[in-house]
Amino acid sequence: MREAFGEDGGGNAVHRHTLAAPGVRARVLTYGCVLQSLEVPDSGGAFGNVVIGLDTMEDYLTRSRYFGAVVGRYGNRIAGGSFTLDGREHRLPRNNGDASLHGGPGGFSNRVWSVESAGPAAITLTRISEDGEEGYPGRLTARVTYTLSGGPDGAEVRIDYHAVTDAPTHVNLTNHSYFNLDGGPNVLDHELTLDAGHFLPVDEAQIPTGELAPTAGTAFDFTTPHRVGARLDDGHPQVKAANGYDHCMVFSSPAGELRPVGRLRGPGSGRVMEVLTTEPGVQFYSGNKLADHVWGPGSGLCLETQHFPDSPNRPEFPSTVLRPGEEYRSTTVYRFPAVTATGGTSEGEGASWR
Repeated sequence: MREAFGEDGGGNAVHRHTLAAPGVRARVLTYGCVLQSLEVPDSGGAFGNVVIGLDTMEDYLTRSRYFGAVVGRYGNRIAGGSFTLDGREHRLPRNNGDASLHGGPGGFSNRVWSVESAGPAAITLTRISEDGEEGYPGRLTARVTYTLSGGPDGAEVRIDYHAVTDAPTHVNLTNHSYFNLDGGPNVLDHELTLDAGHFLPVDEAQIPTGELAPTAGTAFDFTTPHRVGARLDDGHPQVKAANGYDHCMVFSSPAGELRPVGRLRGPGSGRVMEVLTTEPGVQFYSGNKLADHVWGPGSGLCLETQHFPDSPNRPEFPSTVLRPGEEYRSTTVYRFPAVTATGGTSEGEGASWR
């Protein structure tokens, strides 16, 4: 179903599309490819929204902290708002201190996308980012597809990203949804598991230092299930400096193939969300800076599957360069196994991703 949702700041019409499949419902905006809502059942069978969404277009223009949006061309931070590619320096808008964040103030999250196709359970949105937009080289054609599917064992939303360019550029797309599986005031009691043996320490500006630090024995070790808030006060300098988690977690399994990398459980609802991706890492953000009259710190958490922050300036990191004739492809799946009244899943407790 398609309906009007308002206009962006430039007077462009924004529409909302409602998708549904067995055990899952979603609403997607043409503004920023925003996943406005994602409804799945709890252990009692009651549907509830598990992502933070806003009610009006005005809210998205004035209050959004990238709620549910696709961010790009480059998700996350680029130090100094610049990079050099093939010997040429490119200057980007600095919208996060001295860094460029999520593609800049005119990035993909703040643009109206075109609908290429839409059906009952899937939608594909596209946009052309012209050469020089927000300082990035090359005319980039991007495509994002949301697909819902479900059955007796549970349901999922699959996000497929695709892009091509006519000149060398950097691309790193991700979805910036804030998850709260219980719909409660915060996610500190949510139980998180990540197949990440390392993380990227950051400096005071939240830019990676270049170090690849082991998670074992630290507040960043989620290789076994831990409450999100269990170690926020244990004194780890990286957690203390960020007032929580806002770090890239590096997966232990190789990137490229779609594979399970994480699991989130809401203790109040019994809902479980599994994360599968082709990406090498995930930006785990515990919602530290959320603060308005509706959403406070820790109201939701982000699991932004992606390449590493500041990769354009870090040749030791996996490359994010896209060249003419190549295709950027990335897939992430958020899967919700059917849950029982006792909180178990259709695949059995603890058997879902490890």
